Amino acid sequence: MKTKWDYTSLANAYLKRPDYAVAAINAMLSIIGAKKDSKFCDVGAGVAHLTLMLAERDFEITAIEPNEAMRNNGIMRTEKFTNVEWHEGTGETTGQADESFIAVTFGSSFNVCDREQTLKETSRILKPGGWFACMWNHRQLEDPIQSHIEKIIKQNISGYDYGSRREDQTDIINSSGLFGPVVQLSSRVFHSQTVLECIEAWRSHATLERQAREKFQNIINSIEEYLKNLGKQNIQVPYETKIWLAQRK
Repeated sequence: MKTKWDYTSLANAYLKRPDYAVAAINAMLSIIGAKKDSKFCDVGAGVAHLTLMLAERDFEITAIEPNEAMRNNGIMRTEKFTNVEWHEGTGETTGQADESFIAVTFGSSFNVCDREQTLKETSRILKPGGWFACMWNHRQLEDPIQSHIEKIIKQNISGYDYGSRREDQTDIINSSGLFGPVVQLSSRVFHSQTVLECIEAWRSHATLERQAREKFQNIINSIEEYLKNLGKQNIQVPYETKIWLAQRK
């Protein structure tokens, strides 16, 4: 399926992305009131980072992913789970039946959708009283290593912008008129990576690639040189998992 941005070249690098903070996911599931066999729709499931966390808790997961390469990686990673099925689709057009799910989740994907249309589609496929949830892992930029990487990026891209993935999602959810009060959750998580894995993860940074254009490889090369010169085999990358959660009216 063709979408605005093509993630095919990034699909393998996405395997090195961090998982979401367990404490934040558990808090979300507690609010949702999810039980074994509860039906979730994970939209923009990518290579299954969030899908796996839900599948391991014995929920029934319908994973929606438009990109074939990403979807194939997700299928490979979840092949041992009989409670996961994969479909081609988007946030705006999931292809799922009305009122089917207790929750519709977006792990680092809501920002690449038409958010207004996606909220309408989410409301359509949610059961009455079901829950919408979107989340991202935000690197903690005050960390010295991450601060230096930001400096490299901004030296190359004037006005670099992370876009809606770092915005408060409350207003866009409220403006839909489809959901109740927004609940915000957050929890820190440290992602241990080898330097080579960290470099590979940067190769999957779609927001950076889109804005850097022809400078992308030069930026990656500079990040690679900096990380290798640290003289470390492994680094700890600090993230904050941030979740916005709202119940269908």
